[in-house]
Amino acid sequence: MTDTTSSLKNPFWFAVAINFVWINISEVVRYFLVVKPMLHAAFPNASGIGAVTPGIFASWMVWDSILILAACGFYWLYLRAGGYGLKQVIWAATYFTITVFGLIWLGIVNMGLAPPQFIWAALPLAWGEQMIAAFIVRWVLVRSAQPG
Repeated sequence: MTDTTSSLKNPFWFAVAINFVWINISEVVRYFLVVKPMLHAAFPNASGIGAVTPGIFASWMVWDSILILAACGFYWLYLRAGGYGLKQVIWAATYFTITVFGLIWLGIVNMGLAPPQFIWAALPLAWGEQMIAAFIVRWVLVRSAQPG
C-alpha cells in the first residue's frame, strides 16, 4: 500500500487541497455561529447586514481562495526554512493570523463597521483555524520528505 502524500508529484497542492476543505468549513462555521450574530446584535437596524447573496458569496470564495493560497504558501516557506518543530508551527500560525486577520479586524473596527469586541471573539477563532492549517502543511511536508 502506498502513501498518497509521498507519491504526489507536488505535495504543496495536496496541502492546499486539504486546507481548502478545512479553512472553508472553519470560515463558514465562524461566520454563521459568531460573526453574523454579533453583527446583527451590534447593528439591529441594518436589515441587510451579514446577508449572503450570490455576489457576496462569490466575493467570499475569492477571499477564501486567496487566504488559502497565502496561508499554505507562507507555512510551506516558513517551515521549510525554519524547521518542522512545534514552536515553528505555532509562530507561523501566529504571524500569519496577526498579519491577515489582525489587520482586517483592526481596519473594520477603526472604520466603525464593528465594535471592538469583535476582535476578541473572531481573532482567537481565526488563530485556531490557522494553527490547524499550519499543522496540515507541516504534516504534508514531513510525509513528503520521507522516502516512499
